[in-house]
Amino acid sequence: MGKRLIIAIDGYSSCGKSTFARAIAEELDYIYIDSGAMYRAVTLYCIRKGYIGVGDVRTTDIIGDLGEIDISFVYNPDIGIHETFLNSENVEREIRSLEVSSHVSRISRIHQVRTRMVELQRQIGINKGIVMDGRDIGTVVFPDADLKIFMTASVDIRAKRRYDELRGKNIEADLEEVRMNIISRDIADENRDISPLRRADDAIVLDNSRMTVDQQMDWIMEIIRKKIDED
Repeated sequence: MGKRLIIAIDGYSSCGKSTFARAIAEELDYIYIDSGAMYRAVTLYCIRKGYIGVGDVRTTDIIGDLGEIDISFVYNPDIGIHETFLNSENVEREIRSLEVSSHVSRISRIHQVRTRMVELQRQIGINKGIVMDGRDIGTVVFPDADLKIFMTASVDIRAKRRYDELRGKNIEADLEEVRMNIISRDIADENRDISPLRRADDAIVLDNSRMTVDQQMDWIMEIIRKKIDED
């Protein structure tokens, strides 16, 4: 395929957005921008600098250092994924640590951190050939994306998927509790002050309630082929 695209995938939780986005990136040999990994990399930076304490976060210091933080993704053919680099250092393993996991939410809620991550994401997307998923990718991060997909599925289907995922990891879970958690998260995502979840006007809706992963890939690849052939 010739022309390279920016593909933005938004939608509700437990719709399989990340799995879908990674599969598309692999199929097209595109970069998959893992926004979660980017916030983890910033968190690792802050831990190393001593900006995160037991009860406090040195927000002023973090904001002051944001211009010195560069994050990129480099494909590793041996394992078939794009690994996360922080200031030219491969930190893919370190950002998955429990220490980083326990602090990332405190860092990601800082508005200036989010603004810097959007800047970096747009820099990565300059040459196109990227796929990114989230809740505001087509509306905020890449409003001019070549292709926007908005994923959804019924609450019951999403709850069952999440429940099965948890049980597959030997994590105790109650299906109704999972269902109520998803409903609560939908409400929170749709009503948050900064970048609430909403479908971009030019997004194509994908309801994958009754679709297999293979069916979803067949569907998106047909759309991508048509998009590339437009010009």
